[in-house]
Amino acid sequence: MTPKDILEQFGPRQTMAYDVVIVGAGPAGLATAIRLKQLNADLSVIVLEKGSEPGAHILSGAVMDPHALTELLPDWKERGAPLNQPVVGDDVLILSEKGSRRIPDALVPRNFHNHGCYIVRLGYVVKWLAEQAEALGVEIFPGFAAAEILYADDGSVRGVATGNLGVGKDGEPKESFQLGMELTGRYTIFAEGARGQLGRQLLDRFKLADGRDPQTYAIGVKELWEVPDDKAEPGRVMHTAGWPMDKTTFGGGFLYHLEGKLVSVGFVLGLDYSNPWLNPFEETQRWKTHPAIRAHIEGGKRLSYGARAINNGGLQALPKLVFPGGALVGCDAGFMNAARVKGSHAAIKSGMLAAEAVAAAIAAGRSGDELAAFPELFHKSWLHDELKQSRNFKPWFKKGPLVGQLMTGVEHWLLPKIGVRSPPWTIHTAKPDSACLKPAAEFPRIDYPKPDGTLTFDRLSSVFVGNVNHEEDQPPHLTLKDPAVPVEVNLARYAGPEQRYCPAGVYEFVKNDEGAERLVINAQNCVHCKTCDIKDPTQNIVWVAPEGGGGPNYSGM
Repeated sequence: MTPKDILEQFGPRQTMAYDVVIVGAGPAGLATAIRLKQLNADLSVIVLEKGSEPGAHILSGAVMDPHALTELLPDWKERGAPLNQPVVGDDVLILSEKGSRRIPDALVPRNFHNHGCYIVRLGYVVKWLAEQAEALGVEIFPGFAAAEILYADDGSVRGVATGNLGVGKDGEPKESFQLGMELTGRYTIFAEGARGQLGRQLLDRFKLADGRDPQTYAIGVKELWEVPDDKAEPGRVMHTAGWPMDKTTFGGGFLYHLEGKLVSVGFVLGLDYSNPWLNPFEETQRWKTHPAIRAHIEGGKRLSYGARAINNGGLQALPKLVFPGGALVGCDAGFMNAARVKGSHAAIKSGMLAAEAVAAAIAAGRSGDELAAFPELFHKSWLHDELKQSRNFKPWFKKGPLVGQLMTGVEHWLLPKIGVRSPPWTIHTAKPDSACLKPAAEFPRIDYPKPDGTLTFDRLSSVFVGNVNHEEDQPPHLTLKDPAVPVEVNLARYAGPEQRYCPAGVYEFVKNDEGAERLVINAQNCVHCKTCDIKDPTQNIVWVAPEGGGGPNYSGM
């Protein structure tokens, strides 16, 4: 049965009406909810979260700037917010294959200064934010994926519908079947994170990205380690550039020492890379073998693993934020500051600004219209000033790592030294990441070393420690528009890049009994990073949210 057939047989769906519906219980969505209740305690606000609990799908470095959190909840320390480890020192290293060079503190660009920031496990921060929201009367529904946008007769957004539960792979309802619900609101705020499923639909329907640069992304691969006592340096922040990336590929590592002998270790690789043999997961493993990185974690134990797409297109790639009936906030819009390697403060601030626009509209008796006050508030905010200053970071790197490093120094070190806060030029991006791959025949094959199981690992064991779980008997959440394309185009021209760019081993090419290749999709491994949705050169892969509660359970990543 198709979803439409199911609705016709088992409908109508139950409808629950609220003042405001929020999709996504990350920093942006929860900040929106909290600020709404601060402004008007009588507003009815619901937050839908596809993860099993708030924080389950949250993955970030993370060094957090508390600026926006302090504006939202000035007494966050007294409330017990899990910002426990202040940054005590910054290291920026340029790596060669066997050596490293530390940039002197006096020459470190402004964007890598982390004084006053905290090293956090963002999943725990989100869980705490959810508790603050619930204490104000916000309803949070974890384990419910928003699967459909609901439109009013005039074309405005009137809410969302959750996905049906208990549907088998064959599309037939099982004994555990539950029909999805309709959640309607005077306004609906979308805070799904980078490359949001419903956000993409809104961009297309309302042409929100017209006239803007294409949004570009990176993939961040992260591991959480527990290290021996003699290797723990609480508060130490390290960023690296250079090896193992070549001179045409954007990539860099981070290593953050938390409290309790924990270290966040990760690598960020721009999805505009051109070599189809490149494997972001394997590059992360290779990066860890460098002496400068190995020294921090060797002898320790890897506790968890995950991966996530990251916005890095800059202010010029930010779409129109509003449409009739709602708005995009956080990384669903693209508020990430790639130059600072930070997004949580921007997500919180964007949610607060959207909430202020919504509260004012409802107080004026309006609903379902376009929240023009939100972009106006954003343009007057410190967040806009910050993103304007950093807008060229990734576009410069698209011209090559050496150009990127040089211009980062110019824009974030030299210009501030002479009193220029924001560069007087804007660099634009011409094409999306999916259009950047070149034929495999133009590059030598990359043969990565086998994992040793102590410092480096394979993808399947990594997925296991990421606590990834999906109900096996459910409709596939990864599908192909044209089943022939992976073999006829991707494999033939690009050597099947999907089997390498996926950090969870979801895609593999196998031979059938006749010796012909076919693509197998192991959807149960999916960590919801959205890399396939972004990087597939034919844009043939369709990612949708699986049954609510499925996916990773990062537990404080």
